[in-house]
Amino acid sequence: MKRSGVPKLERWSGLAPYAAAPEDSLGRRHPETESATRTVFQRDRDRIVHSTAFRRLEYKTQVFVNHEGDLFRTRLTHSLEVAQIARSIARNLELNEDLVEAISLAHDLGHTPFGHAGQDALNRCMKAHGGFEHNLQSLRVVDQLEERYAAFDGLNLCFETREGVLKHCSLKNARLLGDVGERFLLRQQPSLEAQLANLADEIAYNNHDIDDGLRSGLLSLDQMMEIELFAHHASDVRQAYPKLGDRRLILETIRRMINFLIVDVIETSRARIKNAAPESLAAVRRSPPLIAFSTSVRAEADALKRFLRNNLYRHFQVQRMTTKAQRIVTDLFGAFAADPGLLPPDHQARVVKDQARAIADYIAGMTDRYAMREHRRLFAVDDL
Repeated sequence: MKRSGVPKLERWSGLAPYAAAPEDSLGRRHPETESATRTVFQRDRDRIVHSTAFRRLEYKTQVFVNHEGDLFRTRLTHSLEVAQIARSIARNLELNEDLVEAISLAHDLGHTPFGHAGQDALNRCMKAHGGFEHNLQSLRVVDQLEERYAAFDGLNLCFETREGVLKHCSLKNARLLGDVGERFLLRQQPSLEAQLANLADEIAYNNHDIDDGLRSGLLSLDQMMEIELFAHHASDVRQAYPKLGDRRLILETIRRMINFLIVDVIETSRARIKNAAPESLAAVRRSPPLIAFSTSVRAEADALKRFLRNNLYRHFQVQRMTTKAQRIVTDLFGAFAADPGLLPPDHQARVVKDQARAIADYIAGMTDRYAMREHRRLFAVDDL
């Protein structure tokens, strides 16, 4: 794929030869005359920030449903934290910060309301129609569902941004996705920027879920001291600041954890890149994964993930909201499937082509509070 009408730009200084250079982009699905003042990846980032799907992330669940508290993370704040972490690492590895930021900001655009509970419920509803997966939906949002431009559907992002959004994909789906699915069929890796955004996502959600879990009272500081990754840094903070209150102790500990993980990723990835010695992005694609934690830190991060799964995500109070969220999504899907005329007019137009997918698109695009409001409209007798 070659770009059409793109101004000739010199290779950006500061980028390693294996980084994704904007002037070497494989281009957009629909040819455009590119900007003379912004690179293609800067333009992708700007399109994502101005998209409707990005604004909706402000009212989509991370762990806690939006109305449960004003200070808990949402998909929007999570995406911003991912972008910040990813850019910090990219700068140290001489990777393209603009591309890694664009991928980070777009990676959750297709997420349902109510987080993974909503995704699981919608996937069950769509089982007979190809299923539902939020990475695929994020790609669908930027390729088709956003309606901002006269000349094309979607945001018409560059290939490199789109491949970063699609973190994983079954071979069955990959065969249907054309260029962006090809790497799964060839068993190749995406760009280092895409690999980095994926790991930054993990760093961000593990650490801010600790903060939100402790803030909510569903996790205790004593519980967290059983986790080596947390306990080590908390002990250092207590030794340095013996009179520090618990809240500031937690925040300082999490800050140090994030820094520790970032430094480990930089050092480990730098060593892997040196060993593999890729001379180009094409060589990166043929190499094994190069952005990673060290073996010991990978084990500590996995232990933290298991702890959060067992003690936060499966906490009975979270499970209660999970059950409610799944019922809302399931009820909405059932109602629209039984009578597509209940859908708003702009979504009814898509029903003709693929009714189930049109319904899934509508539900996935909802915020938490809109989904609850739509459920009341359809099922509450006192809300006629």
